[in-house]
Amino acid sequence: RPRRPGQHGETLSLLKIQKLSGYGGEDQPIYLAVKGVVFDVTSGKEFYGQGAPYNALTGKDSTRGVAKMSLDPADLTHDTTGLTAKELEALDEVFTKVYKAKYPIVGYTARRILNEDGSPNLDFKPEDQPHFDIKDEF
Repeated sequence: RPRRPGQHGETLSLLKIQKLSGYGGEDQPIYLAVKGVVFDVTSGKEFYGQGAPYNALTGKDSTRGVAKMSLDPADLTHDTTGLTAKELEALDEVFTKVYKAKYPIVGYTARRILNEDGSPNLDFKPEDQPHFDIKDEF
């Protein structure tokens, strides 16, 4: 389904996230998404930058990989189908205690804020992150 750029203010396109996966040079931010929430992990460059241990997670929604503690390319997806209760629990813990605690949210994936047909998801609620000042730019 084609989407027009800027159609939804908070939606970061997959292409934009991919461009911001640690390969854009020193001054480019590094983004990754977990549970459809896009985080700016630039401050963790030693973990997420080019050549760093978790760089494979960047530039995409890597929810399954985070849940399974896996860097296998097959797990670097938003799809949580078939995850165990223990993996889902680990996902929630890492999402809250690592990503939400350490890295500012810069947006949401289209899958998080839109329905399958592209219409707005009326149940969408932004994540609460009071310890960060939200900037209005990317």
